[in-house]
Formats: sequence, C-alpha cells, structure tokens
Amino acid sequence: MKIIHLSDLHIGKKLREMPLVEDQRHILGKILDITSQEQPDCVIIAGDIYDRSAPPAEAVAMFDDFLTSLAELGKPVMLISGNHDSPERIAFGGRIMEKRGVYFSPVYSGKVAPITLTDQYGPVDFWLLPFIRPATVRPFFEDMQIQTYNDAVSAAVGAMELDKSRRNVIAAHQFVTGAYCCDSEEISVGGTENVDAAIFADFDYTALGHIHNPQNIGENSAIRYCGTPLKYSFSEANRDKSVTVVELCQKGQLEIRQVPLEPLHEVRELRGSFQEIWQEPYSEDLLHIVLTDEEETPDALGKLRVRFPALLHLEYDNKRTRALGTVADGAQISSRAPSVLFAEFYSLRNGQELTEEQSQFVESLIKEIWEGEE
Repeated sequence: MKIIHLSDLHIGKKLREMPLVEDQRHILGKILDITSQEQPDCVIIAGDIYDRSAPPAEAVAMFDDFLTSLAELGKPVMLISGNHDSPERIAFGGRIMEKRGVYFSPVYSGKVAPITLTDQYGPVDFWLLPFIRPATVRPFFEDMQIQTYNDAVSAAVGAMELDKSRRNVIAAHQFVTGAYCCDSEEISVGGTENVDAAIFADFDYTALGHIHNPQNIGENSAIRYCGTPLKYSFSEANRDKSVTVVELCQKGQLEIRQVPLEPLHEVRELRGSFQEIWQEPYSEDLLHIVLTDEEETPDALGKLRVRFPALLHLEYDNKRTRALGTVADGAQISSRAPSVLFAEFYSLRNGQELTEEQSQFVESLIKEIWEGEE
C-alpha cells in the first residue's frame, strides 16, 4: 500500500503580511505532479488545510481546484481537520464526496469508523482523527477524567475497535512529545498540548500534521510529521521541504522516503553590510535581511527593495540594536524622553531613522497628547 502523506497546506497564509497565493498554487501543482508520477494507493492530508477557520474565497477556490485534480487521478483522498480548520466546514458534504473517493473526517462524535482499502497483502484500515481538545472529547466519555490533551487523544484512540492482526494507519493532528518546532507553528506554552507517542503504538503508520518540520518521532519512523510543503517562517530558511511517500508491505514492513519540492520562490536570510548585500544578485526570493553596519543607511529598506522586491523584513545587528535588545529597568525608561524612545522603537522596527519631518510630527503629537491629559 503506497501512501502520499501531506499536511499543513495552510492555504491562504501570508508571510510577514505578504500573500503567498502564487507560491501555494505553484507548490500544489508540484504535489499533483508527484502524485501522478508516484501513483499511490491513497493520499492523506493530515489537517490544517486552510490557515484560518473561515478561509477567504480565493483559498477555498484554490483548494477546490487541487482536490478536484487529486480526485481526477482516481486515487482515494483522506482528509482531517486541523487546529486552524473549522471541523464543521471541512466535514460539510463529506458523505457526497465519498462517492468520488474523497473522505473527510466528520466532526468528532466519540467514535471513529475505519475506511478500508485492500492491496496484494490484504486490507488496510485507515482511521481519521481530527484535531481534538479535552473539551471536544469529554462529553463522550463521562466516566473518564479527561483533563489534558493526552487524556483526550488516549480516550479517542482507545475507543477505536482496532483489529491488530490487520495493518492500521491513523491520520492525526496533534503535538506529539519529542517533536521539534519552528516559528510558524502555534504551540501552547508549557507543553499542555503534548501527547505521548505510546498512544499510537498499535498503528503500523501514524500520519501526523501540526508540526511544520518533517521528522520522525524519535527513532520510530512509523510515527511521522511530513511537514509543510512551503516554508512559512524565516526559521525554516535552511530546511528543505518534501512530500512523504510511505510504502506498507506485509504487516511490520514499512518504507518511507521523501520527494523534494521545488518552490516558486525560496525563503532566505541574508546577513552582512549594506554594500555586501547590495553586491548580491537580483532576486525575487522572499528575504529577511540583517545589516551589520554600525552607521545605518538612510532608507535602506527602500533602496534594497530595488534589487530585492520581495524583501519582507529588514533589521540591524550592531552595537546600538544589541543595546536596545537588553531589558531596561523602569528607572532607565522613565528618565528618557518619549520622543527618544519612540525614535528608537521606530528605527528598530523599520530599519531606518525618522526623518526630520517625522520627528517634528512625533514631537507635536506627544505635546498634544500630554496637554490633553493635564
């Protein structure tokens, strides 16, 4: 049984407020090409189809095109909702779509029924578990103490009537303990979302979504995050993206490989002096630039965007910004003029100094506010 494992498409997402419509359309086309070449027995999309629970019309249309093209390849497609999705919206029309071989996880109701496919080695049961919270699960297990995410997922999986003599695959969208994260994920502080990997021990493969870096959990390749198809933060700049291809042979035999994905535009970080960066070749890649000059270049952002039109973030790393990065105590802050504090904040956020006209406007505005308070 050959499976293509996808997750975290985040259709409609922006990077530093820049829409990624064309980049996402491009990468979905690449995924369709890989699917056509690989000819899998099914495709799993493990949650976070959209970036928002109420996605914009353009995002819905893009996913509709992608899903229609997948269905036209004649391979079953199985989808679950993630924490960014609305489970009700994702589940809508699911029973009708099943006739085309597209299976959506329904809104969680206390039970999950398997979808069974068969190959030369026999049946494979697929279990689609949408993203769940303790409050999602608690009403269906009133005799159990469900306080944590681990409790919730344990209860939901425990209620599944697995035939352990058969091959079982689960799609889930949770944060499994041991996974490493990046800046584009929404993970709660303190590990409250953590789920123990042991919960999935009876499955021959666990197709996970939620974490954006492709990775196995520990040394167990049977529990895997496939990662996002695109880089959604600059912390992912040095990480390659791919499609995970899983091959289940006889029970206990599992092979996993990654097929690289080539983006329309790379996400990169550049670091150096203004002159060093200026010597870099023209690029339409999505860039974060760190300038190391001690003397800051006026309108550096505007000048560099001539050579790098998709420069999304510019900052300085020099003695002044490192000093600003230290936490000042209340006495230090209160002893400095508001106009000075604002000018430093503006420079730190925009990579350039206030103009004389802007400084005068800030001074007059501060004076107007303070006079209004007296």
